[in-house]
Amino acid sequence: MATGLPSTLPGSTPTIRELLSGDQPSFSFEFFPPKTPEAEEVLWHSIREIEQLRPTFVSITYGAGGTTRDGTIRVTERVAQDTSLTPLGHLTCVSHSRDELRSVVGAYAGAGVRNVLALRGDPPGGPAQPWVAHPEGLNHAIELVELVRELGDFCVGVAAFPDKHPEATDLETDARVLAAKAAAGADYAITQMFFGADDYFRLVERASALGCDIPILPGIMPVTNIKQIERMALLTGMALPKAVTDRLEAVAEDPAAVRAVGIEIASELSDALLTGGAPGIHFITLNRSTATRQVFRNLQPAVV
Repeated sequence: MATGLPSTLPGSTPTIRELLSGDQPSFSFEFFPPKTPEAEEVLWHSIREIEQLRPTFVSITYGAGGTTRDGTIRVTERVAQDTSLTPLGHLTCVSHSRDELRSVVGAYAGAGVRNVLALRGDPPGGPAQPWVAHPEGLNHAIELVELVRELGDFCVGVAAFPDKHPEATDLETDARVLAAKAAAGADYAITQMFFGADDYFRLVERASALGCDIPILPGIMPVTNIKQIERMALLTGMALPKAVTDRLEAVAEDPAAVRAVGIEIASELSDALLTGGAPGIHFITLNRSTATRQVFRNLQPAVV
């Protein structure tokens, strides 16, 4: 298939597949494109702080319905060109034709970005709405993995769900979808955020039983706002264990204490995951790096 993209992308940026092959755990951080000049300033301040920690990679998310496509590409390109960080560009099927998806991949390639996270994405109206593909687009992340693979020498990641994707009928079906994405060419997976270490390890076991042995990076977000995490759980179907909510609600009237407890919970969970053999931790920052940097330091006391 003639794609117009180089089979080997320019530059020496490592692939996440290569970065995950070492003996040391991976530590990565996730950001989203800013919508205002003030938010842009916060984002780049956070990125520069994270850069000092020398993370394995950083990722830039794609807004619901593809609404931040241009911002995602712009920030990902700037990370690739103006920092020492390895960027991971997100890409979703939502509201995009195949040609538009190829165009985004081409923009990443032009900036020397070799790493793409291929997601189906949530419906524009939110996770509770029925999925409707673009008339000239794709229906599943599996198809997007295949498309990106056809376009060049890319390293492709996918999503995984310890608490089950909201549309999956059961956990086994969900694991089969992950295995199918790996069979289509996915190199690794990053999970949706969760709070139960056992849920993560059971996901890894289900995938392994299906012959899916790609690295699965757990997605972790320190809770600094109780209402925010409750809303996310409602939208995504993520489980909120009573042991977690009880600790947070016990200090609900004290925002500083909520933040401290949230960092403590995330640190304990991350430590349990790494001790149990997880290949690393993917921190969801919400563009403010202070809490995630504290968790990182808690896991690595020698880091200054």
